[in-house]
Amino acid sequence: MTTTNIQNTAITPISNEIKLALQQAINSKTKPLGSLGNLEAIALQIGQIQKTLTPILSRPVVLVFAGDHGIVEDGVSSYPQAVTAQMVVNFLSGGAAINVFARQHGIGLRVVDSGVNFDFKQVANLGHAKIAFGTQNFLHQPAMTVIQCEQALTLGESFVNEEINAGTNILAFGEMGIGNTSSASCIMSLLCDLPISKCVGRGTGLNNAGLVEKTKVLNKAIDKHQLSNIDPIQVLATFGGFEIAMMAGAMLAAAQQKAVLLIDGFIATSALLVAAKMQPNILQYCIFSHCSDESGHQQMLDYLKVKPLLSLGLRLGEGTGAVLAYPLVQSAVNFLNEMASYEQAGVSKSDT
Repeated sequence: MTTTNIQNTAITPISNEIKLALQQAINSKTKPLGSLGNLEAIALQIGQIQKTLTPILSRPVVLVFAGDHGIVEDGVSSYPQAVTAQMVVNFLSGGAAINVFARQHGIGLRVVDSGVNFDFKQVANLGHAKIAFGTQNFLHQPAMTVIQCEQALTLGESFVNEEINAGTNILAFGEMGIGNTSSASCIMSLLCDLPISKCVGRGTGLNNAGLVEKTKVLNKAIDKHQLSNIDPIQVLATFGGFEIAMMAGAMLAAAQQKAVLLIDGFIATSALLVAAKMQPNILQYCIFSHCSDESGHQQMLDYLKVKPLLSLGLRLGEGTGAVLAYPLVQSAVNFLNEMASYEQAGVSKSDT
């Protein structure tokens, strides 16, 4: 199997050299030890990523990758495939939830056609990276070839490089693709070694009968392919979507360049799961924004041994949870940079 540069470029661990000094700076602030909870952990993590006692968040961007899925032919979604292209147009018009939240929090938005089953004819303000007009139906054949999968990984890297070259050092990742919870469920099942029944959720809102049928379809697909060597690229090529593969490549590139990664919900975490199987150190660069209401997401987070910042019952995708969590990340950096120390404020410290 050929490999891309992005697979071969090692992600280095975050710096431990500055950890003690960072912890001392955090502990010296005018507050009881540990009283800012998870914000203290985030401040420490970002300081280690940036190797500084005064970290900054520069030009935040959310990358939203869109792609279609052949598996929708077998009734795994309550929405028709045409909704993917319609939502891309909605993103570009500024009318989706991700547009609202990104505007509110001053986050740039980049939308990428990774493989939507629609010809956008070089629409302005859209990232054009179409691999094909959707994946194949993985109930019958692999969703994509390994070559297509590696192409998607590399294209994801290119979009991150553009943003980082423009000054970005924190990126959120979102997606749009009718049927992509099916891909994410299969990826999770194989890479986490869990039965598909533990991974499948209602996606766009399936009723009980629809959920039962979706589970049957995905179980049949996994049985068909019989992947004995659980290689993350092979799993991604067999069951993934172009948007999931491109997102995985983007995440790898962001961590390789020591950016902060804001991870969204179920689909985004499945992309990260693939990336983490390739480069485990990527997890040190990730902040997990929320726990999705999609049933498998908590188990995926447990498998990765990570804790999300929020639990709001979200299951929209688009990167919405990551963008909603961004102000908390800002607060973590701001208290480290702006909060007075006991010495500066002339406040007496506890003796305990």
